[in-house]
Amino acid sequence: MSEECTHDCSSCGADCPSRNGQPQDMHEQLNKLSHVKKVIGVVSGKGGVGKSIVTSLMAVMFNRKGYSTAILDADITGPSIPKAFGITEKATGCEDGIFPAETMSGIKMMSVNLLLPNDTDPVVWRGPILAGTVKQFWSEVIWEDVDYMFVDMPPGTGDVPLTVFQSIPLDGIIIVTTPQDLVSMIVGKAVKMAQMMDIPILGIIENMSCFVCPDCGKKYYPFGESKLEDVAAEYSIDILGRLPIDPKNSMACDEGTIEGLDNEDAKAAAEKLEKLIPIN
Repeated sequence: MSEECTHDCSSCGADCPSRNGQPQDMHEQLNKLSHVKKVIGVVSGKGGVGKSIVTSLMAVMFNRKGYSTAILDADITGPSIPKAFGITEKATGCEDGIFPAETMSGIKMMSVNLLLPNDTDPVVWRGPILAGTVKQFWSEVIWEDVDYMFVDMPPGTGDVPLTVFQSIPLDGIIIVTTPQDLVSMIVGKAVKMAQMMDIPILGIIENMSCFVCPDCGKKYYPFGESKLEDVAAEYSIDILGRLPIDPKNSMACDEGTIEGLDNEDAKAAAEKLEKLIPIN
């Protein structure tokens, strides 16, 4: 497609794929030294649902299974992945590209906070710059021999999520949600965007599904009873799992020790996900 395209083919003489019926591949090329087998986007229709912690937990669980795992933090204006893993050093590079940071257990990651002088510096950038940064994280970072890459996406259906869908060859997405009345509408937006971009939906994870009393084991539902089955049935989505509210999760993220977290619910969700998208 021409950079000056007006999307009105009737007044255009260019011989582009949209005129001759050929699909246009808009995916960015990987760095020549990179090799990534499977790419999974972690999305939500709104913010505050715990998308980043789900991304982190899936990467940790797959890493424990022996897979080479990576996280591309595409949430440029709200990067939180390095904090969860206790990564404070800045990214380095060479003439061939940028080196991702590595966690204690060997999970590779790239985030804008690894490039900023200070972690608290705000990212006050326009949409095109944000989108360009995401593309660079895919094409200019040296992702060596990655089995599973998880892409932590910003909420909503704006510029950056659209850039990820168009520029990175996603093998599928996970939708993260919470048990609230507006969930069906929010999930619907994420589902329809994925369908418009022809991206497979691997399943849905409900975060903050309940609170389990540590003394008696009784479950409490601060956000109301779960409607996950109804939502999953409405949009024909597989349920990967539910993650209860657990202070240990927040504490681990604050302390940068999420790699040491034992979470049976996340482990079970990872087991289901592994079967849905195996390494061939």
